[in-house]
Amino acid sequence: MTSKLIPTILCGGAGSRLWPVSREQHPKPFIRLADNMSLLQKAFVRGAALPEVAEVLTVTNRELFFKTEDEFKQVNRTGIAVSYILEPFGRNTAAAVACAALQISSKHGNDAIMLVLAADHLIADQHAFAHAVTRAMVLAKQGQLVTFGIRPDAPETGYGYIEADGERAIRFVEKPTLEVAQEYLDSRRFLWNSGMFCMQAGIVLSELERYCPDVLNAAKNCLALSREAQSNNFVQLTLDADTFANVPDISIDYALMEKSTQVSVIPCDIGWSDIGSWTALSGLSEGDAQGNAIEGEAVLHNVENCYIQSHDRLVGAVGIKDLIIVDTPDALLVAAKNCTQDVKNIYATLKARGNDAYKLHRTVYRPWGSYTVLEEGNRFKMKRLEVKPGGRLSLQMHHHRSEHWIVVSGMARVINGEHEALINTNESTYIPAGHQHRLENPGVIDLVLIEVQSGEYLGEDDIIRFEDVYGRE
Repeated sequence: MTSKLIPTILCGGAGSRLWPVSREQHPKPFIRLADNMSLLQKAFVRGAALPEVAEVLTVTNRELFFKTEDEFKQVNRTGIAVSYILEPFGRNTAAAVACAALQISSKHGNDAIMLVLAADHLIADQHAFAHAVTRAMVLAKQGQLVTFGIRPDAPETGYGYIEADGERAIRFVEKPTLEVAQEYLDSRRFLWNSGMFCMQAGIVLSELERYCPDVLNAAKNCLALSREAQSNNFVQLTLDADTFANVPDISIDYALMEKSTQVSVIPCDIGWSDIGSWTALSGLSEGDAQGNAIEGEAVLHNVENCYIQSHDRLVGAVGIKDLIIVDTPDALLVAAKNCTQDVKNIYATLKARGNDAYKLHRTVYRPWGSYTVLEEGNRFKMKRLEVKPGGRLSLQMHHHRSEHWIVVSGMARVINGEHEALINTNESTYIPAGHQHRLENPGVIDLVLIEVQSGEYLGEDDIIRFEDVYGRE
């Protein structure tokens, strides 16, 4: 009997080292590369293209669900079944794997094989990857917890390592110093730990029971109180927040892989990178004769070995070398190439200060579409709203601000207090503070409008939702 294969994409983490493009609500997996595909889309396509796949399961934050769903719709050419486990907050990889294994076991049986993939890695050689997965499935059917080890080509200090004897994993080791990493490279016994795994759901559960029962039991309690929605080729499990908080915050490596005696490793050359810094990401772009890689528009004079990304503005650079320059509409990063691992400190500082630049871009995506902050000042804020066909904002109210909507293109259906109206292009409406209101796009083209807010307080948390078709609180 053929075992079902369930690619399981873990879409967590903030990608803080890739700020300012990566933000908490637009994290690293959603970064688009030169081919206009995101890392998340590449992970989906990579998993879905394998043989014997029954469905693709993704574990992600519930705030990112609609964004993730949109990403998959763009690349799911074959209509393969998709399912989601939605976390209320991050709880590390042991919690994600335990919940996924329980869900897969319940839906597909203990013999189903879960292929755990990171949402933010890049694999250049799909053929070699598929070959490695085929071999891993053989070992998984023999009761092994299989990990994928990448043959190192440099003394990398940013990765964990696996000491291996053929396909037998001897031990996992932490990120080493440069001297130790060189020793690992010279010994030819060590592989980079890719963070990808292949294992039968039932074996994962039995090993979790043996080595970290607190993780498994807390995950079971959580799933028992979680809400599930199903439709054709679609399952969505929303984890209960109170019980999910009781799952220990620990990685699957610490909780299980370093303890189990049933761990195998597949040494492989698959063109793998975790794109863990701007230096790594810049390496994907072809440089000019001076070693400069440019995405966007830049004018250079006496510039060497720099990476410049700016899709909205022209960048001029003079007399610099070995720099990373990343320009976004609301934030600019300038970093030495040999210090890009430290970009996470900028992210952490912004978060500690309560500066929304760690969390949001100027353009923010919502289930119904997106909005872009155009300008803001004392007592006013201007936004550009884009509502997808059929998109509908929640029925809501604001205590401290009024809103003026001007339709730029398309048609809007507006509820304003007791009244409902259709607003055409070049028409407008005014929503006083305290009025229940709703905006909807009843047409077949995108609705674009300008929103002008005015009032004492213009924060995004001044909102009371009465109804919402997307299930948001």
